[in-house]
Amino acid sequence: MNPAEAAAAAAQSKGTLRVVQLYPRDMNIYGDWGNALVLQRRIAWHGYTPELLEYNVGDPFPDAVDIIVGGGGQDSGQLVIQDDLQARAGELKELAEDGAPMLLICGLYQLFGRFFKTRTGAVIPGIGVLDVETHGTDERLIGNVKISTPEFGEVLGYENHSGQTTLGAGVRPLGTVPKGMGNNSNDGHEGARYRNIVASYLHGSLLPKNPAIADFLIRTAAERKFGSFSPGNPDDTYAVLAREHAARRPR
Repeated sequence: MNPAEAAAAAAQSKGTLRVVQLYPRDMNIYGDWGNALVLQRRIAWHGYTPELLEYNVGDPFPDAVDIIVGGGGQDSGQLVIQDDLQARAGELKELAEDGAPMLLICGLYQLFGRFFKTRTGAVIPGIGVLDVETHGTDERLIGNVKISTPEFGEVLGYENHSGQTTLGAGVRPLGTVPKGMGNNSNDGHEGARYRNIVASYLHGSLLPKNPAIADFLIRTAAERKFGSFSPGNPDDTYAVLAREHAARRPR
């Protein structure tokens, strides 16, 4: 888009939606940046103006946040961000309780819970937004995953984690797992839902293959900010092809 086209689009915009990606410097090892890029593009397709910001350790936290996106990281990355995340816990809890939509993948899914206990016994405290707990294990859950969800239909992605998460009474699962493992190797659930938070272990990135989740985040953000959502006409051609390809891939 050239400058003239960008100016014309801004003039016709239904409003600005601000997307903040948490800790992309340390929590972005499985292509989770792609989730933020999908939101940026689909916000524009729906006729709104996207503003995409990064938040890393030590940065001033952005104001007027509309959507939060958080990705995965190794245990070492979680250790790097844990103190800063604890310092931001109040702001993030307030946003969550106020209905701000969030997408939390893998490592930040774990740290938005009560704690992550590593396989060596070290405990990394979470910020308690989600009623979940995670325990590191020697078993690695890895491969293509298919989730049946009541909200978004069939969700497709790829998991790669040794932490196993158990849901408490304060959350519900994102869905059930006909293909793959999901949160753990026992209960057949994947992900967690609380208020407008979608949490999941699925990488790949998740949103390019699952535009229904992206549009939920955008719609919820617009309704929260403007009181209503006026959809546009997103181009789902490549999303459909990606889903068809992902569905054919073996576990």
